Amino acid sequence: MTQAELKLCSLLLREYFGDIVEAIGAFLIRSGPQPLRLIVADTGLLLDQVKKALCVLIQHNLVGYQVQKRGLVEYEARCWRVLRILRYPRYIYTAKSLYGDTGELLVEELLLNGHMSMSALVRKVADRLTETMEDGKTMDYSEVANTFVCLVDTHFVQRCPLVPEGLDAPEVPPPPAPTLVLNEKDMYVVPRLSLVGKGKRRRSCEEEDGEHQAKKQKQDGGSTETSSEIVRTMLRMSEVTTSSSAPYTQPLSSNEIFRSLPAGYNIGKQVLDQYLTLLADDPLEFVGKARDSGGGMFTVNLHKALASLATATLESIVEERFGSRCARIFRLLLRKKYLEQKQVEDFAMIPAKEAKDMLYRMLSENLVALQEIPKTPDHAPSRTFYLYTVNVPAAARMLLHRCYKSVANLMERRHYESRENKRLLEKSQRVEAILASLQATGAGDTQLQDIEEMITGPERHQLDTLKRNVNKLDASETQVDETIFVLESFIESTVRRP
Repeated sequence: MTQAELKLCSLLLREYFGDIVEAIGAFLIRSGPQPLRLIVADTGLLLDQVKKALCVLIQHNLVGYQVQKRGLVEYEARCWRVLRILRYPRYIYTAKSLYGDTGELLVEELLLNGHMSMSALVRKVADRLTETMEDGKTMDYSEVANTFVCLVDTHFVQRCPLVPEGLDAPEVPPPPAPTLVLNEKDMYVVPRLSLVGKGKRRRSCEEEDGEHQAKKQKQDGGSTETSSEIVRTMLRMSEVTTSSSAPYTQPLSSNEIFRSLPAGYNIGKQVLDQYLTLLADDPLEFVGKARDSGGGMFTVNLHKALASLATATLESIVEERFGSRCARIFRLLLRKKYLEQKQVEDFAMIPAKEAKDMLYRMLSENLVALQEIPKTPDHAPSRTFYLYTVNVPAAARMLLHRCYKSVANLMERRHYESRENKRLLEKSQRVEAILASLQATGAGDTQLQDIEEMITGPERHQLDTLKRNVNKLDASETQVDETIFVLESFIESTVRRP
C-alpha cells in the first residue's frame, strides 16, 4: 500500500466514521494483522473504544479477523474495501437507475448499516418511502421485497456469512472468535419470508461491486445508439453468469439477444444479425464471434474494452497536460510500439528540436519508456539503438497513484473550506431551523422575513460561494474516481492468474 492510498483511506474513515475509527483503521492498514492487546497499546486508546471501533469496522466489512494457531485473534484491515467507500454514490445511483427509488434506498441503507436482515431492511425502506408519499398512501412491504429479490438476483446484494449450526459440542469450549461460513451456492438465495404490512409515517450496501454498470458504458458513444444497446443487452444477460475477472462474457446466440432486447427497440432479427456481424468485424474487437451454431454465438471481450478505455484515458491526460503535439507522438508510439527519435520526428512531422523536447518531457513523467538495444556486448552508446515505447500497464499504475493523491487533496480542500466557514455554516443552520419551526406554527410573512434578514447580504454571498466550491470539489472527486475505476480494472485485467 502506497502513502497516497494510506492517506486516502485515513481521510475516508475519518469522514464517514470519526476520529477513533480512523485511528484504528489507519493503524491496522500500516501495521498489518494485529491482536487486540497490541492495538490498544500502540494507539493509546481505551480498550472499550478500540472494541467499539473494531465492531464498526467489522460491521461494514472493512476489517476481518482470524484465529491463529495459539488461539490469538488477529484483526486485519481490508484496504480495498475502504477505498470502495469513494464509490458508494455511484453504487446508489446505479441501483436508482435500474430499480427506481426503492432500489436506491435499499442499497443506501445497506451501505449505511453494513449488514442488515432482509425483514428489517424492507420495513425501514417501506417506512422511508411512505414518508415521501401523499397523505393516505403507503408503500406495501411486498413491493419493497420484490425489488430486494431483483437486487439479489443481479448480485447487487449477497447473504452474509453465518456461524454454522449444530457444530457446537457442549463438552468442547467455544473458540475465541466464531468462524463464519457461507456456501457459495447460498450467497444469492433469498429466504422465504411472509412480509405483510405497509410502511408507517413518523411524526415530527452490501453491493457486490457495481462493475457491470461501468461495463455497460464501455460501448457508449460507439457506431450508433443501436449498437450500444445491443452490447448493453449482452452485458446485462451475462452480468450474473460471467465473473468480474473473466476476459470474455459467456457466449450468447443471436436468438437469445433478440429476445432480450428492450421492448422499445423495434428492430428485426435480420437487422440485429447485421449489427452483430458489423460489431464482430470491427477492428476494436469488442464483440467476437465464438461459433456459428444457433444463428451465431457472440461474446463481449471485456479485457479489450478495458484496454481501450485505459488507453483513451492516457491519451486524454497527455493531451491535457502536454498539448496536442505530445498527444500525437504518444498515439504514434501506441500504434507503432517501438520507434527511434528520428522515426518519431518523421512520422509525427514535428521538428527535431521540438520532438526531442516532448519525448524527454514525457519520459521524465514516466509516460514514455526508453528501450536500449545494444549491437555489441559493451553497450557503447554509439553502437546502441534507443527506442521509445509506451508501457501502458506501468503508465496506468503511475497515473492511478496520482489519482489517489488527487482525491485525497480534493477531500482535504473540501474539509478546509468547511472548517474555515464553520461559524457561518452553523449560523445558517440555526436560521433554517428557526424558519422551519415558525413555518410549522403558521407564522406570518413579516416574521419569517425578519428571521431571514439575520443573515446579511455579504454572508449570503459567501454561503453561495462556499456551496458552489464544495459542489465542484464533490463533482471532481466523482470524476477522478471514474478514472480510478478504469485504471484499476485495466491493471486487474493484466494480472495473470494461475
